[in-house]
Amino acid sequence: MLMGRTLLFYVLLLVAMRLLGKRQLGDLELSELVVTVLIADIAVSPIVNNDVPVRNALSQLAVLFSCEWLLSYLSMKSLRLRTLLFGRPSVLMEHGRICQKEMRKNRFTVDELLQELRLQGVLDLATVDYAILETSGELNVILSADQQPVTPSQLGIPADDGGWYTVLISDGRVLEKNLTASGRNDQWLKKTLSTYGCRSPKDCFLLLMNDAGETYFSPKET
Repeated sequence: MLMGRTLLFYVLLLVAMRLLGKRQLGDLELSELVVTVLIADIAVSPIVNNDVPVRNALSQLAVLFSCEWLLSYLSMKSLRLRTLLFGRPSVLMEHGRICQKEMRKNRFTVDELLQELRLQGVLDLATVDYAILETSGELNVILSADQQPVTPSQLGIPADDGGWYTVLISDGRVLEKNLTASGRNDQWLKKTLSTYGCRSPKDCFLLLMNDAGETYFSPKET
């Protein structure tokens, strides 16, 4: 009985979270965090306590997911509601200057700011053009123009785009559909593996190929 309840709620929650969209899998907004906390509490009650009817828990979960879906839909249609629910991004640094008022408003300490900058490889605050605290709580750092990486177009150098990499072998298994879709066959695969000193696909951990025909090979460790 316990195992059945556990599997039931596991499957239902997976389906429900998938229907809410992939955005739920990233940084949580305020309403998403509230729903996640409530879901955890509601779902665990009928699993550990047989006296709690499954029907009641399912009804509560249905209400929560409906409310979250409705809020997500309405926030897409209304800028005012989206601002009310999720707030606006805050500029914590502008042209190398710390915006102390915004720091206090968001209760963001100097230590937290320095830590976030270090995580993004920034040590010199003077090189920061903008540091924006997004509504998800993530700090987005934009360096000044003279500190940003130089692109090939700025240097006038033509850049080749190899395109998307397709997985042909994963952990020793040949993905036949991907191999066929890429216009290659088993003969080509055998020849390619031999160039890397690999006798069998089982000895290959990962083999990728992009649209330009360039391959990446990683041998399986023994």
